[in-house]
Amino acid sequence: MTKTPIAVTIAGSDSGGGAGIQADLKTFSALGVYGASVVTALTAQNTRGVTGIHDVPPDFIAAQMDAVFSDLEVDAVKIGMLSRPEVIETVAFGLDRHRISTVVLDPVMVAASGDRLLVPEAVETLRAMLLRRALLITPNIPEAAALLDVAPASSPAEMRAQAERLMAFGPQAVLIKGGHGEGPDSVDVLLDAEGVVELAAPRVATRNTHGTGCTLSSAIAAGLARGMELRAAVRAAKDYLTAAIGASDELTIGQGHGPVHHFHALWPRSI
Repeated sequence: MTKTPIAVTIAGSDSGGGAGIQADLKTFSALGVYGASVVTALTAQNTRGVTGIHDVPPDFIAAQMDAVFSDLEVDAVKIGMLSRPEVIETVAFGLDRHRISTVVLDPVMVAASGDRLLVPEAVETLRAMLLRRALLITPNIPEAAALLDVAPASSPAEMRAQAERLMAFGPQAVLIKGGHGEGPDSVDVLLDAEGVVELAAPRVATRNTHGTGCTLSSAIAAGLARGMELRAAVRAAKDYLTAAIGASDELTIGQGHGPVHHFHALWPRSI
C-alpha cells in the first residue's frame, strides 16, 4: 500500500477560518496531503481583525507534539504563530525530541489586519532557537526586516541581501515573499544552496488576501510531504496561492479582508 503523505501544522487557530491552522489544514487537504495539527494559541479573529489571543500552555503544546509524532509518520512540518519565548522553546525542543528536520517556518509576527501576534521579546528567541532548525523560512518583507532589525526591503536586490543575512542564522533556505512590495508583479526571492531565484506572479486586484502567508507556507510543506524537491515545492505552492487569490472573489465571507479560495480547483464554480 502506498504511504499517505502527512503534514503537521504547528500554529495558532483562526476562529474566522481564513488563516492559521484552519488555512493550513484546508491547504493540505486541497493538495492531497493528510493534515494533523498542534495548536499553539487560540485567537478571537474574523475578517476584520484580532480581538483576543489565548496562549496554550507550553506543557500542553509539548503533549500535542508527542501525541502526533509518536503515532503518525510525518513527512513535513509547517510552523506558524508562536507568540511567546516559552512556546518557541517548547516547539524547538519537541522538534529535536522527535528528530523532525523537514520544517517550513513562517515567522508570523503581525496579522494582515495589523494586529501583533508575536510579543517583541520573542523575536530574539525565534532567531536563536528556530531559524537553524528550519529547512526553509518564509518571511514577508516586513517580517524579514523585523528579524534583522533593519528597514524593509524595497527591491528584489535588497530582498536578496536580507535573505543572505537571514541564512547566517542557520536555515537551509530563505524565501522572502514580495506581496508587500509594489509593481505589477509580486516577486518572491528564494535563496538556497543552489543560489538565488526570483519567482514572479501578477498581482491580483482583490481585498480577499487573509491567510495568504499561512497558505503559501503550508502549500510548500504539502509539496515536500509529497516528495517534491524544495524549489519545485516552492514554485508549485506559489502557483497554487496565485490561483487561490485569483478565485477569492468567488467567495462572500465576512465584511473585511476575506480568505483566499483554498478549494478553487475542487468546488463548483460560482455563477
